[in-house]
Amino acid sequence: MQIAPQTVVSIHYTLTNDEGNVMDSSVGSDPLAYLHGAHNIIPGLENALLGKQVGDTLKVTVEPEQGYGEVREEMIQDVDRANFEGVDEIEVGMQFMAQTPWGQQPVTVIAVAGDSVTLDGNHPLAGQTLTFDVEVMEVRAATEEEKEAGSVAG
Repeated sequence: MQIAPQTVVSIHYTLTNDEGNVMDSSVGSDPLAYLHGAHNIIPGLENALLGKQVGDTLKVTVEPEQGYGEVREEMIQDVDRANFEGVDEIEVGMQFMAQTPWGQQPVTVIAVAGDSVTLDGNHPLAGQTLTFDVEVMEVRAATEEEKEAGSVAG
């Protein structure tokens, strides 16, 4: 069976950045399962997998616009330290959930200077060209429940 919309696909992948550093991998654990065509994975990877079948391997380079997007400067803001009531120490790299004009989303502390904390609401991989080494492990028809939910059951 070929990968097509409304199929459940299981893949093993290794994600590297431009410098060749491994950013994420499913190798050594369970494969990633997703519903093809339901926007469960980034568009550049999903498009490259269309028509593939079990046993196929591929290397896919995904530019930011087909991945996690470009860095959006409006998603980076300085906020007052007083907004972190109950948090004794704030350090670069910490993540918090914040209410934004786009709804609740994770933000990462990228700088701390006195009473000012700089938060970045961009995805950590925004602005990066990503390379995926992928092996297709399984392809099957989605169940009605998976189609309705827009994601893989379980």
